[in-house]
Amino acid sequence: MNHGIKGRKFGRFTGHRRALFANLCKALIKHEQITTTLPKAKDLRPIVEKLISLSKRGDLHARRQAIAYLGDAPEVRKLFDAVAGRYKERNGGYTRILKAGFRYGDAAPMAVIELVDRDVNAKGAA
Repeated sequence: MNHGIKGRKFGRFTGHRRALFANLCKALIKHEQITTTLPKAKDLRPIVEKLISLSKRGDLHARRQAIAYLGDAPEVRKLFDAVAGRYKERNGGYTRILKAGFRYGDAAPMAVIELVDRDVNAKGAA
């Protein structure tokens, strides 16, 4: 029986999987919209939502928890300064997943994951 098993393994070791999701989180916070495979987007959603909830708390311990997950990156500053204020009145549901067809090479189902009420000028910003 498969009770209590949460998340997919994606054919990666634990450290590799953790690095994958940390990088996806950083990309999503930076660009506010990314394209990835549907299973990765579905597993990324709760991680990003928890990080945004941490940033809404805004205290030092929350910032250190975010840094522990993402590393000391400019995305942590953006998360706590810009994104937290944007979702101050919203209780969850910070991300949206849109299906985007199938990838040409291997027919993997693709999806666009984006922040709700995103800044459209953030996509592609260096």
